[in-house]
Amino acid sequence: MTDQIAVLAPDKPRGLFGDAWHALRSRPLFWVSTSLILLVVLMAVFPSLFTAADPGLAQLSRSRQPPSSDAWFGFDNQGYDIYARVIHGARASIVVGVLATAGVVVLGSTIGILAGFYGRWLDAVVSRIADIFVGVPFVLGAIVILTTLNASGGAGPVRIVAQVVLSLVVLSWPVSMRIMRSTAIAAKQQDYVKAARALGASPRRIIFKHMLPNCVAPVLVYSTIALGAFIGVEATLSYLGIGLRQPVVSWGVMINSAKDYLRVAPHALLFPAGFLTATVLAFVMLGDAVREALDPKLR
Repeated sequence: MTDQIAVLAPDKPRGLFGDAWHALRSRPLFWVSTSLILLVVLMAVFPSLFTAADPGLAQLSRSRQPPSSDAWFGFDNQGYDIYARVIHGARASIVVGVLATAGVVVLGSTIGILAGFYGRWLDAVVSRIADIFVGVPFVLGAIVILTTLNASGGAGPVRIVAQVVLSLVVLSWPVSMRIMRSTAIAAKQQDYVKAARALGASPRRIIFKHMLPNCVAPVLVYSTIALGAFIGVEATLSYLGIGLRQPVVSWGVMINSAKDYLRVAPHALLFPAGFLTATVLAFVMLGDAVREALDPKLR
């Protein structure tokens, strides 16, 4: 009798992101937050799947009517269908959050990795400029920027969104810059960077081929949390009357419109505020799950 020996092939080695995905799949927090985010994204991309009502149709005859079978969330002070505006308002809030996060991460990470790699005078200049922006109160800085940009008035929806995104990027890029800079300073002392230099690799190749893949994890965690934070910041600025405004439909604009008649029609504030809170919380939970998955010490 010939003995048959089964040879078990070793598991294919996984990298940092492979290990992170393997850890995320077993976390209920990841799936709950991802499901909420996918629902909000689906609302933003395909609002017609959730409602056929016109979010811009106002009828004063139905002003402040409470929720009913015809209008699940009721009507606001001007007779807008709150449910339709909540669904369509997800688009502006998500767009502002995504564009602001992308701008902050790209700008801050680029400056941070260059400052961390080259050091010396470049690092000193960039750090001092970042300190100046960090020292500016966020709300005050946003008021100055948005008031200056809105001086001419009569802006369309695209320009209004672009102005809010620009203000968020200008005031928030030092955070991602500092995260990337500190990671780059630690990475350039590693043996693989020293070996690449010894082999004659150019600074460009060292930065993009060797350092960037090993520095992106902390910035990825920050971007996940920052996206939810920027959605909340947009609502805050809109509530103060300096962010998004008509004709743009967003959760912040709805909250701003409903604050004056909260006692007589609380449903006009409850539903957009609830969707906003759930969305921000979902991104924060996702960021915590990603942080724990990417940090081997927390597994």
